[in-house]
Parts: sequence; C-alpha cells; structure tokens
Amino acid sequence: MNPANGEIPEGITAQTDQVMKNIAAILEEAGYKFENVIKSTCLLSDMANFAAMNEVYGKYYPENPPARAAFAVKALPLGALVEIETIAVK
Repeated sequence: MNPANGEIPEGITAQTDQVMKNIAAILEEAGYKFENVIKSTCLLSDMANFAAMNEVYGKYYPENPPARAAFAVKALPLGALVEIETIAVK
C-alpha cells in the first residue's frame, strides 16, 4: 500500500516495488539498511507472479541477498498480489 494515498498499485511489479519501498522506510526509521536483512518471506497470491516479483526484489539486494522463502497463499488483504515479511539484525 502506498502510504501517501492508501492505494495499492496495479500489477505485481508495481506492488513489489511499493512493498520494497515500504520496507526501506521501516528499516531506515529503525536505523537499519537492506544489508541488515537476514530473512524475507514472500507471500504471493499466484506463484505465476514469482519471476516478476523476484526481478524487482533482486534490485534491492544486488549482493548477498538474505535467506528467503516464497509461498503461494489463497488470498492477501485488500486483494494485494504480494506481501513481504522482513527480519533485520545489526
């Protein structure tokens, strides 16, 4: 969800990019960076969207990506296509 307008962008690419921007903002507020992320869990409404999600996700982790799990789920809140949970440590 875009925090500026409360809307969910259209399409898996735009949604994944928004999720990653939201994660970046949360990490920054907590004094962390993407380099501090050790694990991510990606929830997708359809595994057919994995490749497109992975392409965007990979741009935020150009080196040493964290451990990751990806699952297809029946549905996500508000009809979202992707949700990503992130764990970071210093």
